Amino acid sequence: MFILLTVLGPVMLLVFTVVPGLLLNHKTGDTRIAIVDQTEGQKLFEPIRRSIQASEPITEQGAQTQIVNQLNSNAQERLENTGKRLAGSFSIERAELTGHSLDEVKRNLNHRIGKDELDGYLVIPADILTNTTSKAAYYSRNVGDVMTAGQIQERFDRTIRVQRLVANGVKEEEIEKLSKPVELATYPVNEQGEEGSEDSGMGGFLLVFMIAFLIYITVLLYGQVVLGAIVEEKETRIAEILFSSVRSITLMVGKLIGVSLVALTQLAIWGAVFLALSLYGINALASRGVEKINLPQLPPMFFVFFVLYFILGYFVYATIYALIGSMVTNAQEGGQLAMPVVFTLLAGLYMAFVVIRSPNSTFAFWVSMIPLFSPITMMVRIVGLTPPTWQILLSLGIGYLTAFALIWLAARIYRVGMLMYGKRATIPEVLRWVRQQ
Repeated sequence: MFILLTVLGPVMLLVFTVVPGLLLNHKTGDTRIAIVDQTEGQKLFEPIRRSIQASEPITEQGAQTQIVNQLNSNAQERLENTGKRLAGSFSIERAELTGHSLDEVKRNLNHRIGKDELDGYLVIPADILTNTTSKAAYYSRNVGDVMTAGQIQERFDRTIRVQRLVANGVKEEEIEKLSKPVELATYPVNEQGEEGSEDSGMGGFLLVFMIAFLIYITVLLYGQVVLGAIVEEKETRIAEILFSSVRSITLMVGKLIGVSLVALTQLAIWGAVFLALSLYGINALASRGVEKINLPQLPPMFFVFFVLYFILGYFVYATIYALIGSMVTNAQEGGQLAMPVVFTLLAGLYMAFVVIRSPNSTFAFWVSMIPLFSPITMMVRIVGLTPPTWQILLSLGIGYLTAFALIWLAARIYRVGMLMYGKRATIPEVLRWVRQQ
């Protein structure tokens, strides 16, 4: 399993990062829409048609350059590009009203939707330009396709606002020029008041999220490994043989250290593969004329802190898993008791999103001091906006003292619990085990 996870880890990372992009670019066919324009002379049909069809997906040109542009673009551009890909392309036709009532036209269009000749239609009221409370209506066979409906809504809204200004005497070319989005460049400033190069911050945000999620999933995975190993030894009664020649605390700590070294080895292999792929990708992009890639600047001690906090998080949670394993009689009971541990670790991951926005707030300070959360929250602070050194050292000190206390506590429970069979230990029994000499 270790070999499989080591090999498949980078593959799965590649799959989960590349495949979604390929799926978003996959064209599933045109969305067929009819427009019922009730305005005088049907003057809104053509501008609305142009606006909606302008949202077609980006063509497959220079895929590597597009990836870099996506990383370096601002958040609004990323959202718009994602919307374009998700919305797909459109085939638009005019629904004529001449000689027919609106109800007759709608019945005909509904019939065509039922026969799968049409995907939806848009009804534009006659007073849409003069009455600000007037509503258009969109009828669709797939109301669950919120991305397509949202794209139509956004493009339609933009067109109507422009046409209202035109109807009030503003030239359309002037509207386009004056409505051009204003770019906002962001520059980091360090503690010495020095300005850095332009950086949107998205790279740092993604890195923070990846680190938090990596610690979460790795600690969770290998904590479960410890739990499973202890329950297995208890069910097979191997612990009785081991305790005859090895002290209980030595056996438990050895198990924790052994699994932690396996985890660090696997992370090191994944890191090396990721670094090699990153260097290859940068060189490949540079050979195609793509010169600038905004990468987040990491503090020099980042990797040292990462290892320290990973070990801290692992030992805190793995010790709790070991304690649970020694109290239960089978794997099913262990899984049930481990659920609060999983939720606690998940809470630390959610707290990371708050800490990202305000890494120097009082909330961020306190949650980065709590050993159950600090492996994630303090790493987020270090990457986002490095806190004072004394806060990092205090967090590490509190965390490792807590880890040692948990190991001592778990060892006393482990010694008795591993030799108990037949029923799950109760809280009063566990407290008696702790008080025993």
